[in-house]
Parts: sequence; C-alpha cells; structure tokens
Amino acid sequence: MEITSSTILDCPASSVWALLEDFGSIQTWWPKNGPITIERVVCEGEGVGMIRHIHNVGMAAPVSERLDFLDPPNRTLILSIVGNRPSGITAYVAIGRLTEISEQQCRLDYRAYVTTAPGKELKAEKGILFTWDIMFSGLRETL
Repeated sequence: MEITSSTILDCPASSVWALLEDFGSIQTWWPKNGPITIERVVCEGEGVGMIRHIHNVGMAAPVSERLDFLDPPNRTLILSIVGNRPSGITAYVAIGRLTEISEQQCRLDYRAYVTTAPGKELKAEKGILFTWDIMFSGLRETL
C-alpha cells in the first residue's frame, strides 16, 4: 500500500534540510515529550547505507532505519526500516522530499510504500501517519 502526507513549515527549506540530511541526529529535533519519545539513537556507519537504531522509551526493540538514498540538490532522501518492524509491517520504504515555497516557507512531502501482515493494513497506516505527525511537529518546534 502507499501512504502519503505533507506539511507546510514556516522556515527556510535549507534549515529543515540540514536536520533531515544529518540522518543520525533525529534525537536532536524529535519532540522530547510526547507519545513517542526517543531514549537514544545508535548509528551504524555513515552516509548512504548507514542505519540509525532508534530506541524509543517503553519499546522492547529499536526501530532501525537505513538511509538508502540522499540527494541534497533536490532535497530528497529515501529510507527503509530494516530488522524488527512495528505494527505488523513486513516492508517499509519512505521517500521524503522537501520543496521550497518561499524564502521562509517549505513543504515536506512523505510517501511510503508498505506491506503488512494480513489484516494489519489499517493499523499500520494509522501508526505511520501518527508517527509522521510527530516528526512534522518536532521539525516545526525545532525551527
């Protein structure tokens, strides 16, 4: 299934891209208080191919995201979840694309291609959109 979401951020695209491009630094801009709180991030490798293991408070296993593609001139990244996947997800690849609207405004578009265990589609979609909303608010609060 395909899942999409977008948000408008009232800050320069270059500022948002600097946070997204530094793939291992998600904990610096992720909301500190909220329904999903990052305890720590352990990075494996650098640049394209690196994996960030995100250990969330209260979760037994980390969410491990691999940076599969990074295109700074077009402000695009692709990541996949590897290892243990949450919410019945069996495969997950997401594309994040940042577009400048004006000098002080940009749009972040996220698109994921997801497969799930039978009957888990709706739960996975809700969980992904919920997580993206937290991500968007973290970016907004940081900038």
